[in-house]
Amino acid sequence: MAYFSNAKKGEKVYGLVFGAGEITEVFKDSYYKMMVTFKNGYEVPYDEDGVPGWGRFKEQTLFYKDDIDLTEVDFTPVTKVLSPKKIIKLREKNKLEIRLPSGIWTDKIKSVNDYMEEMLELENYHLFRKKQK
Repeated sequence: MAYFSNAKKGEKVYGLVFGAGEITEVFKDSYYKMMVTFKNGYEVPYDEDGVPGWGRFKEQTLFYKDDIDLTEVDFTPVTKVLSPKKIIKLREKNKLEIRLPSGIWTDKIKSVNDYMEEMLELENYHLFRKKQK
């Protein structure tokens, strides 16, 4: 049985990329099981396993809000804003982390490559840091 096989409209969820959200639509005969609207305004379709319909994600990124424990997740603020040159250099060495809209730091560059490019173009350098050990 899939994680979201009994999903209902109005249920509270948490996405590792966009943070807190709510199931706003449930689809019966579709590849995507539901549409989730996040607090920051993004709407993303998810299949019944919690895999989003955008990006190159192959694993679950959406959970019921009561089922997820975020005590071990790094939400710390950036301590030093990196220069564009330093960001590019760290990215080439695979030593770069980016802060997702949910506040979580990640180094999963393949999954968020488009987001990373957009943040670089918008000069949001405060969303990048050297990978923590």
